[in-house]
Amino acid sequence: MIFITAKFRVRPEHADRWPEIAADFTEATRREPGCLWFDWSRSLTDPTEYVLVEAFRDDEAGAAHVQSAHFRAAQQTLPPHLIETPRIVNANVPQDDWSLLGEMAVHEQR
Repeated sequence: MIFITAKFRVRPEHADRWPEIAADFTEATRREPGCLWFDWSRSLTDPTEYVLVEAFRDDEAGAAHVQSAHFRAAQQTLPPHLIETPRIVNANVPQDDWSLLGEMAVHEQR
C-alpha cells in the first residue's frame, strides 16, 4: 500500500472550519475504490495544524487519486486557506491495513 502522512498548516482565521473546507475533497477521496483510509486529525499543540493520514491500495490507486477531478479541484480551493505548502511523508508499505502495536497490547481484563 501507499501510506501518506501530510501536515497542513491552516490560516488561523480558517482553522476551526478546516474540516468543513476540506469536506468535499475528503468525502470524494474516501469513495475512491483504491482508498483504504483518509483521516484528518488536529494537532494538540498547534491549533492551525492538521495531520492527514491516508493510504491507497497500490501505485495505480495512488495515481488515480492524484489524477481525479476532486484532487484537481482541491489543488485550487485548499491552498488559499493554508499558511504554507503542506509537508508530506510518502512510503510504500508491504501491508494492506494497520498492524497491532504489540508493545501496548490491551489484554482482556477479568
